[in-house]
Amino acid sequence: MVRAFERRAIPVAALDGMLDHALRAPSAGFSQGWAFVVLEGEEQTSRFWDVTLPPERRGAFPWPGLLDAPVLIVPLARPEAYVERYGEPDKAASGLGEGEAAWPVPYWYVDTAFASLLMLLTAVDEGLGALFFGIFRGESELLAELGVPAGYRPVGAIAVGYPATGTAAAPPSHSTARGRRPVDEVVHRGGW
Repeated sequence: MVRAFERRAIPVAALDGMLDHALRAPSAGFSQGWAFVVLEGEEQTSRFWDVTLPPERRGAFPWPGLLDAPVLIVPLARPEAYVERYGEPDKAASGLGEGEAAWPVPYWYVDTAFASLLMLLTAVDEGLGALFFGIFRGESELLAELGVPAGYRPVGAIAVGYPATGTAAAPPSHSTARGRRPVDEVVHRGGW
């Protein structure tokens, strides 16, 4: 996860490849209830930052190089696509077409996260850096600014670009000091 970027543009083919891979992510019932708003260049990405991290709050922001990312992608999930799909005859017996509350797991978020991960992996394959991060402020204002239709919800945002190097590079997140959990704490073969 890269938190500081060079401002230079990324190749169109690399971005298109990321998006193409996202479209191939698995989705429950092949519902494909996702959409992606792609913001390219400073003029477009500043619309995102002006809403979610206004200039008066940027002085305390620990990763100023993140704002240099030349591309931001906002992955959006549409729950109704899943409810509609599971209301169709071949899926109706599941009962999941009755509404969002019928779903034991909100697969619209799971599937959109799968698509997001494919974009992150493709970025690395293309020699780029990327970061998935949450949208903690201004979600409804951002959706309005970007003209997103009702019924879509962002699962976060993805910054993409060439990683900054040298003194411009961002230090690792303090969270990484926690270390990875050992495999024997996480993996339970044959049962818990």
